[in-house]
Amino acid sequence: MKSLFFGVLILVVVGVGGLIYRNAVQHPNQKVACPVDAEICPNGASLARVGPSCSFPACPPPNVTLSSANVSYAVPAGFNSITGSSDPSVIAEYDLANASSTGAGASLFIRKYSIAASSTALATIEQTAVGYPSGQLVSPNAFTSTVIGFHRFTIVTIERASGAIDTAYYLNRGSDVLRFDAVDYNVANWNDPSLRLSALPAQQGLKYLLSTLQGD
Repeated sequence: MKSLFFGVLILVVVGVGGLIYRNAVQHPNQKVACPVDAEICPNGASLARVGPSCSFPACPPPNVTLSSANVSYAVPAGFNSITGSSDPSVIAEYDLANASSTGAGASLFIRKYSIAASSTALATIEQTAVGYPSGQLVSPNAFTSTVIGFHRFTIVTIERASGAIDTAYYLNRGSDVLRFDAVDYNVANWNDPSLRLSALPAQQGLKYLLSTLQGD
């Protein structure tokens, strides 16, 4: 009785498999009905599923996926990717393409710091906030925080001397800390207390990048 049952079962499986195979051969170009949901890229572009697998295509530039940090973002207009940094903590760098006639420039840096098992995110942030040109750790009282997009950042000025202004935005992710730097060079009135840092090119570029940041 069991052998009869298994024999019938095998015939059914073979028959169904043959039907599926014949349908695939006879209708190779039959359109696949994919779900109608969409993926939103960091810059706001919407992508629909495509192909037989109904998968989402990669977001086009200026969107970037930084696999080493498992984050995605949109690169601000006018900034180009730079490689070859000597700092091992730097995982991405962008420079403003067109410097002005005064020599002013702007750069964006993304750094990644692992949090040691015996340490904390706050300690990691404080230990990596080394002021320039003093070479000393920035005072804990100098840190502030703000929310940009969907993330809260710890902010501190790393450098404000000789025309250069470097502001770092730290993102605590539990097991590591990401640091985003906006560096403006040859700022004419860098020591003016009333200078609006938010109007500087690197600051504007980084604020945009952080507002598009996706990932934890």
